[in-house]
Amino acid sequence: MSTFTGIPAEAIAFYAELEENNNREWWLEHKDIYDSAVKEPLTLLLEELEPRFGPGKVFRPNRDIRFSQDKSPYKTAQGAFAADKEGVGFYLQLSADGLLVGGGCHSRTPEQIARFRAATDSPASGEQLQKIVDSIAAAGFAVEGEKLKTVPRGFDKDHPRAELLKHKSLSAGMTLGEPEWMSKPSAKEEIAKRWEVLRPLVEWVNEHAAP
Repeated sequence: MSTFTGIPAEAIAFYAELEENNNREWWLEHKDIYDSAVKEPLTLLLEELEPRFGPGKVFRPNRDIRFSQDKSPYKTAQGAFAADKEGVGFYLQLSADGLLVGGGCHSRTPEQIARFRAATDSPASGEQLQKIVDSIAAAGFAVEGEKLKTVPRGFDKDHPRAELLKHKSLSAGMTLGEPEWMSKPSAKEEIAKRWEVLRPLVEWVNEHAAP
């Protein structure tokens, strides 16, 4: 049985080259590198972290080009997601820029957004979320997500959590580049350590605004 031994540097080089050669012919010639340097290590990593972070999946490398003017067939980044609930969990991405770790909520149905705003407005759960977000930002994560330009209708524009109320989705991410541990077995714990920083955010969303 195979075990996770790290993410090889070839994964970063693969995506740097793909950006210059985003076509089917190049992909088929280099698919063995994708399989061994990208897909296999990420799959093994998610399997080994599943007991702590939930079932994982490696996203398809193909782009959906049906409604896009950009007809390049492949994504220039490989995403992977671990979650107990749909759309709320822990994220990992490989690209020419290196490794990115993140987490939070990416799905945003109207019902979810309404529940998110109600929980953010509430003093108890809202203040808890503000502390979580402040702690994550202090740890070096960029707090992100789709936002309105103004506070949503029905809430005071001077609300103490006005910026959080603007969010339609809420996540946080950190670009790590190519750290020296990336290609080693210790990458598993380095990634897990950063996901643990994001766990309070994931758990808050799971409790108050999950699908």
